[in-house]
Amino acid sequence: MANTSIDQLTNEIVKAVQEYTAEVEEKVQQASDDVTKEGVKLLKQKSPKLTGNYAKGWARKKQEKGYIIHNKTDYQLTHLLEYGHVKRGGGRVQAKVHIRPVEEQIVREFKNRVEKVIKG
Repeated sequence: MANTSIDQLTNEIVKAVQEYTAEVEEKVQQASDDVTKEGVKLLKQKSPKLTGNYAKGWARKKQEKGYIIHNKTDYQLTHLLEYGHVKRGGGRVQAKVHIRPVEEQIVREFKNRVEKVIKG
């Protein structure tokens, strides 16, 4: 008789943990969705704008368990603009840091949201 109640208790604990895990997973996915949308918006605002095509190219792509933010039109320029580069005739083009600050901001925001979800 005692084993039956312990088995029931075990089943209830397992069920509660599974529900909690599913809820946390759903909220973390929502946080990821919101933060990456905000990241794309910020990158479009903070990117250098000679013609505007580079800034307009920022997008996010759904992956297996999250998103990747990338520049779909001028991906070749991201490294050159972020870190600067050598000119063909000599000298250097100064870096226009715009990706790193946005990355740090959205990582911090995502971390805060996940911590808030886990703590309840």
